Amino acid sequence: MSKVKFLITLILASVLGGIIALGGFRYFQQENPTDSNLEAKQNVRFSSLLADSSFTVPAGLNFVYAAKQVTPGVVHIKSSYGGETQGGEAATRPFEDYLREYFGEGGQAPRGRRPSMSSGSGVIISSDGYIVTNNHVIEKAEDILVTLDDNRTYTAKVIGTDPNTDLALIKIDDKNLPYLNYGNSDEVRVGEWVLAVGNPFELNSTVTAGIISAKARNIGILRNENQMQIESFLQTDAAVNPGNSGGALVNLRGELIGINTAIYAPTGAFAGYSFAVPVSLVKKVMDDLLEFGSVQRAILGVRIADINSQFAEQRGIPEVRGVYIESVNENSSASDAGLKQGDIILEIDGKKVNTVAQLQEKIAQNRPGEKVSVTYKRNGSVNTSNAILKGLANETAPSKIAAVTIEGATFKDLDPATQNKLGLKYGVRVAELGSGKWQDAGIKKNFIVTEIDKKPVKNAEDLANRLKAAKGGVLIGGVYPDGQTAFYALGWQ
Repeated sequence: MSKVKFLITLILASVLGGIIALGGFRYFQQENPTDSNLEAKQNVRFSSLLADSSFTVPAGLNFVYAAKQVTPGVVHIKSSYGGETQGGEAATRPFEDYLREYFGEGGQAPRGRRPSMSSGSGVIISSDGYIVTNNHVIEKAEDILVTLDDNRTYTAKVIGTDPNTDLALIKIDDKNLPYLNYGNSDEVRVGEWVLAVGNPFELNSTVTAGIISAKARNIGILRNENQMQIESFLQTDAAVNPGNSGGALVNLRGELIGINTAIYAPTGAFAGYSFAVPVSLVKKVMDDLLEFGSVQRAILGVRIADINSQFAEQRGIPEVRGVYIESVNENSSASDAGLKQGDIILEIDGKKVNTVAQLQEKIAQNRPGEKVSVTYKRNGSVNTSNAILKGLANETAPSKIAAVTIEGATFKDLDPATQNKLGLKYGVRVAELGSGKWQDAGIKKNFIVTEIDKKPVKNAEDLANRLKAAKGGVLIGGVYPDGQTAFYALGWQ
């Protein structure tokens, strides 16, 4: 064979070999057409991804550090009611009444009156004694006893409450107390390890572990006449039982990410699901109660609905995404921002919202007068508009609740939410009640004074001025939060 023929043969063999190799690669790269199940296809396509160590649980994982950091800052709360049972044991039918009232009956009071007592938990959030708990743990309580992890006991006073989120701020008088640092509930991921710390069945400083099962969960347990409740719970499978209410949900760094509030309880005890108010809401509510005496509730002014496949098909919506605007209130923040019925809200301040609960949580983190960016879709086009949020009374700035103390009772101006709920234009609430003329007359805590001697009382300052000028007896008229009206005669000098 000549050298030329040999060279040509070598070149042809090389080309043929390359073609065979390329064809074989193309053949084996394709999914095997004989695969008879999805598992085989997944094994072929994704097996190489499992080498990522971020999917594995770290060796030696334990909860010792977080438990040690957290337990000193979680307290046991006992609330007593002097004359009658307040509330009662919550119903245990699943998905009808998750909210546990966490109470136990006491003994007999003088003159045959039967007191009751509720038991729950709380979290110290400052070294000078401010404590966050659930509103239902201390609601209508006459006395609140706080016991620390080291068995020190204190009497607490109520700074403020917010039934719309089932949160309350109370305070004990001491310094250099252990407290929990806030974490970031927005950054918490489903599947992340968490600890629940509280006092279930009055077993002090109990720690349980679980994972975040879901976020922005709306379970329909908080109800009021104005439908202003906010439910955007963190769902976990950490064991929570009666007595855990108001306690801490923390990450493995020992940071507070939620306040345990409710359980799914078909048997009256933990059945695998518990729910916590995210700390993103807790921080805002606590700051409002401390600074203003009431929650500065901002609203967008829209009626909204979740979008699912059926809803999207009925409304002709091309994709299941965002939150649908069913109506826009006149002169509302949404109206001023140009939002209309049929728009689909996609983002608030650049954060995606796909459920009503998510949107409510984002708006609730703001105060009246603050601006949010709303990204929405209209007729296939995506737009962004800025909305200046308003309050329940259409206010565009926070309003501080004034307070005065007279003869052993502390009075506070009514917050807009209470005014709206009871249909009142004015009034002054008995926020704290100690020994003195008011208590002697039979007035109870949370009574709302609306008139003195049949003349209206506008606010706390007006009440003080009217009583300063009063001589002899005065007739106090008003209403309780349940709508019951009452009148009391007070001797005055």
